[in-house]
Amino acid sequence: MSEATTMTDAAETLPAGRTGRFGRPSTRWLREFSLLPAMALLILIGFIESPDFLTSDNFLAMLQQSTELSVLVLAEALILISGRMDLSLESTVTLAPVIALWLVLPTSGNRFNGLGFGAEWMAIPVCLLVGAAVGAVNGFLILKMNLNGFVVTLGMLTMLHGLVIVIDGGQTIFTLPPSFAYLGRTVWFGQPASVWICGLLFVIGIAALGWYRHGRAVYAIGGNPAAAKAAGIRVERTVWIVLIIGSMLAAFAGMLYTGRLGSASASAGTGKIFQVFAATVIGGVSMNGGRGSLFGALTGVLTLRLIENVLTFGHVSPNDIEFFDGLVILVALVVSRYTSGAAQE
Repeated sequence: MSEATTMTDAAETLPAGRTGRFGRPSTRWLREFSLLPAMALLILIGFIESPDFLTSDNFLAMLQQSTELSVLVLAEALILISGRMDLSLESTVTLAPVIALWLVLPTSGNRFNGLGFGAEWMAIPVCLLVGAAVGAVNGFLILKMNLNGFVVTLGMLTMLHGLVIVIDGGQTIFTLPPSFAYLGRTVWFGQPASVWICGLLFVIGIAALGWYRHGRAVYAIGGNPAAAKAAGIRVERTVWIVLIIGSMLAAFAGMLYTGRLGSASASAGTGKIFQVFAATVIGGVSMNGGRGSLFGALTGVLTLRLIENVLTFGHVSPNDIEFFDGLVILVALVVSRYTSGAAQE
């Protein structure tokens, strides 16, 4: 295949059965819907615990609280399917909104003074650009300098968290431009806008991976990068783009989170990366790349939220809920190991 062959053309040449997403239809559908019975059981347990569990207000609140985590899981699932992982998404959630607010807030008159650079509406594109920059740097270090992805993103997570504290001085930023907080607070057609947007992002992601040729290339790269490269797919460029998109989604999740809470602080995203991995793993996304689906990842988020909600109605303390989160991810890893038959590295 010549150098002029595009990644799109090459992706078309890959047999669908060689990618994880397009495996045997029966097993694929079973894997994608495997969490639905567990979700139904959790809903039944919650209803037995309290009649207030099965109310529209409770489910609406649960959905809204799941939106930021869902966007983060979408980002991590894309990266994992491509055969990589990104721990720095947790700090990007915090860093991107803080830098955006720091740049546009006025230099005086607020508890937290910014630089007064540009109009307030510029906070939104700046937030997304910060996310893109973090993903681009991660991609450079991993793909161009051949550094270990786990260590790179772990170092980036720590560095970005420290950078947030340097910028905001450990303060919580309460002054938000209305345009920046809009998506996290507003309601469309009786539902929070963030829920609609989150659903739309998953539909786009599922369609892209399922029917778009570049999406199939992501599965091919995660399943066997050497074979994908031999087939003419531009592996390095594709993975780099996936890392950038993942970080931009994390920045967007940070904007939704900031808008919903009405504040931004260094502690906003603390611990979220563990929930992200828990949701993706129990949703069937392989840690080895090339397998899993975004729909499965979404059911992983909802299952995790249902577990937390049921435990909360059962008057279990937040510390114990954290214990159950860890337990769930370990059990999911063991189940995934024996159902897939492949060792997890």
